[in-house]
Amino acid sequence: MVNRQLIDPESIVVVGASNNITKPGGKLFHNLRSGTFHGELYALNPKEEVVQGLRSYRGVSELPQTDLAFLAVPAKLCLKIIVELAKNKGTRAFIIISAGFGEENEEGMHIEREIVKVCETYGAALVGPNCIGVMTPSYQGVFTLPIPQLDSGGCDFISGSGATAVFIMEAGLQKGLRFNHVFSVGNSAQMGVEDVLQHFDETFREGRSSRVKILYFETIRDPGKLLRHASSLIRKGCRIAAIKAGTTAAGSRAATSHTGAMANPDTAVDALFRKAGIVRCEGREELTTVASVMLYPTMQGRNLAIITHAGGPAVMLTDVLAQGGMDVPRLEGPDVNRLLTKLFPGSSASNPIDMLATGNAEQLGICIDFCETVFSEVDGIVVIFGTPGLSPVFDVYQVLHEKMELCRKPIYPVLPSVTTAMEEVQDFLARGHVNFPDEVLLGKALTKVYNANAPAVEGQRPSGINIRKISELIRASGEGYLSPGSTGKILDACGIPRVEEWIAKDEASLGRLIQQAVYPVVMKVIGPVHKSDVGGVVPDIRDERAMIFHFQQMKKIEGFAGVLVQPMLQGIELFAGATYEPSFGHILFCGMGGIYVEVMKDIATGMSPVSRSEAIQMIRSLRGLPLLEGFRGQAGISIEAFAEIIVRLSAMLEGSPGIAEVDLNPVIGKGKQLMVVDARIRTKKPVV
Repeated sequence: MVNRQLIDPESIVVVGASNNITKPGGKLFHNLRSGTFHGELYALNPKEEVVQGLRSYRGVSELPQTDLAFLAVPAKLCLKIIVELAKNKGTRAFIIISAGFGEENEEGMHIEREIVKVCETYGAALVGPNCIGVMTPSYQGVFTLPIPQLDSGGCDFISGSGATAVFIMEAGLQKGLRFNHVFSVGNSAQMGVEDVLQHFDETFREGRSSRVKILYFETIRDPGKLLRHASSLIRKGCRIAAIKAGTTAAGSRAATSHTGAMANPDTAVDALFRKAGIVRCEGREELTTVASVMLYPTMQGRNLAIITHAGGPAVMLTDVLAQGGMDVPRLEGPDVNRLLTKLFPGSSASNPIDMLATGNAEQLGICIDFCETVFSEVDGIVVIFGTPGLSPVFDVYQVLHEKMELCRKPIYPVLPSVTTAMEEVQDFLARGHVNFPDEVLLGKALTKVYNANAPAVEGQRPSGINIRKISELIRASGEGYLSPGSTGKILDACGIPRVEEWIAKDEASLGRLIQQAVYPVVMKVIGPVHKSDVGGVVPDIRDERAMIFHFQQMKKIEGFAGVLVQPMLQGIELFAGATYEPSFGHILFCGMGGIYVEVMKDIATGMSPVSRSEAIQMIRSLRGLPLLEGFRGQAGISIEAFAEIIVRLSAMLEGSPGIAEVDLNPVIGKGKQLMVVDARIRTKKPVV
């Protein structure tokens, strides 16, 4: 819980304050004294009479009533101090910067849990332990550097790691990124990143709250809470970018199905962020670049003009923008010719607008004016201007500053000479601007922000789905793969179309099946999980003799429990599936089917429940989309029909956490007719 005492305290005590500012307690106290805090500040250190010019209290009993307490003492001392402060001094917010808790051993974890119990008993907020602290407009309670000058127009930053928070702030400040609140939550004993984001959501005020939030996760404790509050903030006009570390395929569980082989915690994070509308970033440079772009007003289109005096960076930027779905449109006509008359001979104005190395401040201003008022197809402007060090460029950056203040279209400055023109760049940043020193990072950030999803809107469940029957079938099954019969009944209860099929377990049932077979057919062994790997799939069987022969061959396969016979269908092979990820719920997949599922790895993911619009977006994100739409005379499939199967699969999973994995592979499609040819459902007691 986040309360008033944590955000805007009237009084603060630092337990472990010191005169030695090379120690965490001493540096924390120093930073509070030299920052924006104007309330009562107390030091508690039984070994000191005076700490940094202020009286040092010997014990909790001597202290006045105190809103917020920082603890910079050994872990074993913290519980007793917190009990005394909460019980006797009305302290309702605690920030523990000390380490030695749950991150270290079981004894530390026990202390951590007891502290949480005390805080919950007294309705107190707890940040940490094992964190660098908190910065709000009211105070700067950290023992580290840097300490940015907080600005309500900057971004709110929440980090699960203290050291990483420091590095991210440093990366951002070098660009001119501004900050408003900074939270380092450490072990998140009571309060995680999601809880702080909830506070920002519930206290959001239009025109007063920061519009940009950046997050660093090492653990997502409550995906549902993150989804709710991130989506809510974005719908209110905010933008959110985040890093989630520690989710590689190496950490994924072993799996027996195609779906399981593709699934890992990282796919779940991707699906969650996409559903919430969060822009996912891979490192601190990308995160701070994306955040800097987000602080700009939203571009009204995807067309950018590039004004430069160096051709190479403009070419690299153009490539990145094009790859990300944005455009650097060619400019032509009388207006382009008119602009060229105002530039040096040899310049180009077709976009990129290249002023040559001799371009000056006056010409830069003219180029910006043309992009702002004349070239209506331009939605935003990138200015690339460095220096070889022959002369100062203060005048160029002064013009750039003035135009950024006046122009309606956003202007993104790329000032790469951060060493050669250090003084000029610092002067530019001091005026409240951001610098994007790397044009490729800027291009990637622009495309990520431009392509960011809006938060998903919940759709209606399709008609004709018998959730009760599905739940009964799941409950009646033990752990493991369901029988083909039970699997078929579940698909039928969902209204998912499947191919007609017959089962033969012995020669007698095979004989009865042969009498009603309409050739050609496909035979599949029942029992082994990966049928193709053991020779358990035989297509295009056209007569009785072949059916009998292949039945006898399949009987020799280890794990044989019968054969499944289906009509032979022609069309595009598709795949849909789902896997259950603890705490995240079910993650859905779709892509090209058959053997291409794992070979091509062209898959899209979504977090259940998946609406029709989300399902269509998943399908349209596939690289194989041209094949699905029809290619070189080959018939395609109905995107709507495929989306319908995905939505119905999502509905199947509602209220069925016992479903661990679902494979619909392949789904054969031709036009509007899509039929599930092979399906597997595995059940397992859910881990939440």
